[in-house]
Amino acid sequence: MSRRLVLGSLAFASAAAQAQDATPSAIDPASTVWLLVSAALVLMMTPALALFYGGLVRAKNMLNTMMMSVSALGVVLVGWAAVGYSLAFADGGAWVGGLAHAGLAGVGLEAEGAIPHLLFMAYQGTFAVITAALISGAVVERMRFGAYLAFIGLWSVLVYAPVAHWVWSPDGWIYGLGALDFAGGTVVHVNAAAAAVVAALVLGPRKDYARQAMLPHHVPMVLLGAGLLWVGWFGFNAGSALGATASAALAFTNTLLAPAATLVVWTVLDIARSRHATAVGAATAIVVGLVAVTPAAGHVGPASALAIGALAALPSYAALLWRPRTRLDDSLDVAAAHGLGGAVGALLTGVFAQTAWGGAADGALFGNAAQLVPQAVSILAVAAYSAAVTFGILKGLSLAMELRAARRDEGVGLDLSEHGERAYNDGEGAVLVLDPLPSPAAALSAPALP
Repeated sequence: MSRRLVLGSLAFASAAAQAQDATPSAIDPASTVWLLVSAALVLMMTPALALFYGGLVRAKNMLNTMMMSVSALGVVLVGWAAVGYSLAFADGGAWVGGLAHAGLAGVGLEAEGAIPHLLFMAYQGTFAVITAALISGAVVERMRFGAYLAFIGLWSVLVYAPVAHWVWSPDGWIYGLGALDFAGGTVVHVNAAAAAVVAALVLGPRKDYARQAMLPHHVPMVLLGAGLLWVGWFGFNAGSALGATASAALAFTNTLLAPAATLVVWTVLDIARSRHATAVGAATAIVVGLVAVTPAAGHVGPASALAIGALAALPSYAALLWRPRTRLDDSLDVAAAHGLGGAVGALLTGVFAQTAWGGAADGALFGNAAQLVPQAVSILAVAAYSAAVTFGILKGLSLAMELRAARRDEGVGLDLSEHGERAYNDGEGAVLVLDPLPSPAAALSAPALP
């Protein structure tokens, strides 16, 4: 015990000694500190997402959009502690964990690897929160807030927890196939994107979709959100090593390099296409690169991370050009950024994985083309399950409540109708109208065709 902790009080010293005795010797202090920091970084990603999404919508819906992310911190974490963690990580079958840890039963200070079990639960809970919050990007500006809360509460238990069990629990069937997903390419991003597409289709497009440009009101906020997401992602990826290890250092470095490559390629594409390097495009590129390297972060070398980041830019950029010309109102392009980014990253993990860098298996580029099979199976299975159960949840909720805001409320803005607040006021209650700036899709393409 350090000298600073001994304050001269015999009672304090006795309590500290008892606490030390209660802590299993298998717990590594350095790894515990790193996981504490990582959990805080991943938690920060949810308000960072609120900034990123909030800047992309129209001013009249900014608070509602941000609240969709922030509220997940409450609804999802409570569900995670109640039953979600148990379904994801308690011993069980191939499809779902048991209820041994329901209500956090048996989750204490005992060692889980090199860290306290309680800390592992908390860290994984931050992943559940950000995954559910990602879905909101497809339904902003039109979904009732109460219906949204009910949806993410059910979704995090019925979809996220089982998928996490499939991929990350030693009992899970996808884990048994040997699929590589270091920090959540399928569990988080493919999973959320599949749900987002279904939710957008069930709700239908916004009332003005394809009739007028729906441009974001605050691009500096979008850039700030993207920057904070990048910082938080170091906890997301490097924290997934679950210790202060060489694997964490590798994942940290890959998380630094891959988005940089995506940003360079995206900027070149922007300039070649329109002679403008857009700020929203830059923010989107950072997110796409982060998503793509997530499943690969601890399985590939730095040069491969650069390649993954560069390659991931191409399909997502193309999807952002194509989507506004369809009737799919995926408002903030969750499918293009997270769905395609996660799927491409998961597949490229099967190409670039390398045991020489500490990966669990070699990929196709290093003599093991068979690794592409479990990678593809995991993508398809997670997307199909998430889409099917999301549809069932939304249809079930629609029997008990209205999912869609009234057209009048949609026109006025959901900030007022759902929250009774406005993001911007001129001092006398009038909404301050800001000059519009390009959205992710608008930054790449002309307005959607009617």
